[in-house]
Amino acid sequence: MVADITAAPHTAEPGPEPVAGRPRRGPAAWVAMYHSVSDCRDDPYNVTVTPARLNRQLAWLADRGLRGVSVRELLAARARGAERGLVGLTFDDGYTDFVTTAVPVLHRWGFSATVFVLPGRLGGENSWEPTGPRKPLFDAADIHDAAAAGMEIASHGLTHLDLTAATDRVLHAEVDESRQRLAALTGGDIDGFCYPYGYLDERVVDAVRLAGYRYACSIGPGPVGSGDFALPRIHLGEADNSLRLELKRRLARVYGRALGAV
Repeated sequence: MVADITAAPHTAEPGPEPVAGRPRRGPAAWVAMYHSVSDCRDDPYNVTVTPARLNRQLAWLADRGLRGVSVRELLAARARGAERGLVGLTFDDGYTDFVTTAVPVLHRWGFSATVFVLPGRLGGENSWEPTGPRKPLFDAADIHDAAAAGMEIASHGLTHLDLTAATDRVLHAEVDESRQRLAALTGGDIDGFCYPYGYLDERVVDAVRLAGYRYACSIGPGPVGSGDFALPRIHLGEADNSLRLELKRRLARVYGRALGAV
């Protein structure tokens, strides 16, 4: 049963103590992937959830003693052996509706999240999509507002390119320059990267690692040995009701076992 939206936020159960000598190469919790949160019904790429659906999905997590957190917080908890009961929440592309619509829903449940921003498109729109509605993207003020709301700011590259097809010069700019610009805007380190379209290969993973990021998110599992630089995520959309959420939760456990994290 989905909780009433006025219910108080649930807290996750305390995690187990770390096991001495046991490697942790990937999160033993799951990481969910969102994009836009709005009431727009024109959604050819299945990247939009309504605020009501997001609220029901977060309520589903809370009803099961789970708490949504940023990927940075999830990995820090994993390092302490305390990731039990946590779910990583990520929002790709940096749509302005993250600040106006998603953040209030996240706060309702006491959750946080990571938002992957495109600093080369500040104040722009999602013009990389050939069809569908044009949606505004973060500007500098939105970055400050999201950070002030307790959300992790991370990089999605500069302009949303397929990095596997980029020249070395463009790859360097998309990975390194995006981190530098976001660090200048936030006044802090930028730990996370997200591969546009989920496309990655060993060259791209190496570029992200060398740029100084601490982790990177993909969609499916990445190249062998990528570890925290190809964290798999489970897409959540408008159609994901309680039954589908449970199935995706189980899929995430399969990912976790494949990474040797459980």
